[in-house]
Amino acid sequence: MRVKAILGAILLCGTLSACGLEVNTALPYKIEPGSIQPIPALKGVEVTVGSKDFTENIILGYMAEMALSAAGADVIDLTDIKGSNSSRQALLTGQTDVAWEYTGTGWINYQGNELPVPGGEKAQYEATKAADEAKFGITWLNYSPLNDQYGFAVTEAYGAANNLKTTSDLAAFLKGKPDQNVFCLETEFTSRQDGFPAAVRAYGFQNPVIKNFGIGTIYSAVASGTCPIGEIFTTDGRIAGLNLRVLEDDKKAFPQYNAVATLRTEFLNQHPELRGPLEAVSAAIDNEQMIELCKQVDVDGRDQGEVAYEWMKKKGFIS
Repeated sequence: MRVKAILGAILLCGTLSACGLEVNTALPYKIEPGSIQPIPALKGVEVTVGSKDFTENIILGYMAEMALSAAGADVIDLTDIKGSNSSRQALLTGQTDVAWEYTGTGWINYQGNELPVPGGEKAQYEATKAADEAKFGITWLNYSPLNDQYGFAVTEAYGAANNLKTTSDLAAFLKGKPDQNVFCLETEFTSRQDGFPAAVRAYGFQNPVIKNFGIGTIYSAVASGTCPIGEIFTTDGRIAGLNLRVLEDDKKAFPQYNAVATLRTEFLNQHPELRGPLEAVSAAIDNEQMIELCKQVDVDGRDQGEVAYEWMKKKGFIS
């Protein structure tokens, strides 16, 4: 069945790479069981793990692959799929079996809602989980403390000089400093309802000047002073590497984006033993740890797989 799915992708896109999919048949690491022990029912079960194309999600993909390998599954690596929609389609069509997703992305991007669920992380997770299984046959496993939200950042020096700790502080400051009302934003964030429009509704920014950048260059643009304020992801390692200050979203303008391993419900029902190893990993990772792991990749230049491998060994999941 997997061969048919991959052949189908080739027919649709011409090549797998045209879909943003690059197949690596095996992990380049020797995985031995640790606290995650072999599960007889998973021996020989073929599981393809996908990920999106940014550092955090690739790291999570490798963690899932190593956990399932330790449990005895035959893992196929399909990390680094280009774009959220391609990653989602790969899961829906059976080209991948496991993909880490974010509750806010599921609720807004895939299920078509405009506003986040009120009530915090658990409420957003429960609503997203219920809707995705009912509408699309996708099961969300237990959610992680890892919550990679949108936010705004300034340099530590700028934040200290202007007493900026929250986004409300920023909004009040900009009312008296219109020359500083300049935001570095990625194009998608500028228009999507859970992005900058949500911040404008919540905080009342007046006539901001917007400079559009790729997300990877926003961090350096803020650090260099090209823009005083930039859009960031709150677990990005460049926050620590470039000494940026993340402003608290004190009015909760942005949705919750807890990371969750997702699978097609049909596939999970066939192999319910997949749940345990994946949920062990999700329970163990949080924002502080992920910031450090992403820093090792994006600032120190290390390989995502190597960073994930060391973390899995440190946690005792593998040996």
